[in-house]
Amino acid sequence: MKPKYVIIVPDGAADNPQDVFGGKTVIEAAETPHMDTVAIQGRQGIVQTVPKGLQPGSDVAMMSLLGYDPQKNYTGRAPIEAAAQDIPLEQGDWVFRCNLVTTADGLMADHSAGHISTKEGSELIREFERLINNPSFRFYPGVGYRHLCVIHGTDFSKIETCPPHDFIGEKVSKILPRGKNSEVLKELIAKSVQFFDNHPINRVRKDLKENPVTSIWLWGQGQRAFMEKFSKIYGKSGVAITAVDLVRGLAKLIGFDLIKVEGATGYLDTNYAGKGQAAIEALNQYDVVLVHIEAPDEAGHNGSPHQKKKAIEMIDKHIVGPVFNALKQYQQWRILVMPDHPTPVDSRCHCDQPVPFAMAGTGIKGILQKPFSESNSFASGFRIERGADLMEYFLKL
Repeated sequence: MKPKYVIIVPDGAADNPQDVFGGKTVIEAAETPHMDTVAIQGRQGIVQTVPKGLQPGSDVAMMSLLGYDPQKNYTGRAPIEAAAQDIPLEQGDWVFRCNLVTTADGLMADHSAGHISTKEGSELIREFERLINNPSFRFYPGVGYRHLCVIHGTDFSKIETCPPHDFIGEKVSKILPRGKNSEVLKELIAKSVQFFDNHPINRVRKDLKENPVTSIWLWGQGQRAFMEKFSKIYGKSGVAITAVDLVRGLAKLIGFDLIKVEGATGYLDTNYAGKGQAAIEALNQYDVVLVHIEAPDEAGHNGSPHQKKKAIEMIDKHIVGPVFNALKQYQQWRILVMPDHPTPVDSRCHCDQPVPFAMAGTGIKGILQKPFSESNSFASGFRIERGADLMEYFLKL
């Protein structure tokens, strides 16, 4: 029987010590008996998933986590999400992530427009595309506030954009696109401000005391992405369980299959138990099972340590625990639990600090028999400087 491997990613779970938890990090404050068992029975350490010079987003960090060097493979966030939606990109196409955001008093107030529903968000994006009515601008509805815009025939190779979730509370005027042809993007954003100003969906949202959509926000640009297949590099089949297009896109690019879980939302109310059960069932067919959970990251962007703690506890109870127990029926197996990057609740944005990881299973001997945490992972002395190297170590029995 082939060895079985499971990678569980509580996105953005790593954090700083919090006063509200008596100086503990969120992971330390959370009740995580199963993650602790992985760390105690196996080994924990730290890994640098974001190389110097690259933005600390899940695109870069997840690429490293999956065993690919972002400095060689990264072409931008939006092209990865375009792959998830099977959007064809031609020569001369540039694709942008197109958030629906809320600005107020000249500041970036909410990167998700109150986590607008997919139905509302898609309707707004489709209507805005009809308003623009230009074949050089194509808009693709996604999930919730996350959409895509493809622009043909304009060179954006020298442009700089800002991810809105990393600039909450900042002046919009300071984070607008900059560089050659940035006026094209700024004009689209300005048109969206006018279009959304008194839109019926926004009138209802305001009546319900929900954040309105005040504009689109274009960022994460790039051109068509290509990555070598995971099976060719590592000789193993794989499947991904996730609710977000970014991870779906990476999975498709490296040749992983995808499993859709009913009720998986990419937010705090996701179907944790469903993801855990899907991972257990996937072990019958695949060598490597990736389970990605966005909830801790969203709680970090919300600045809510209690939401983040709850999300981590749900992941431990409904995913790590059941999967860890299920793996033990196999002759050879390994489990890896790690965030892709930190999303501290105090800054509410991603950062490029190394992240803790814990792995257990066949052939793994412990270094430090202590619960899983940032401080214990650092104390282990086990450090992987190049994030893409972790996969080879994890898979090598």
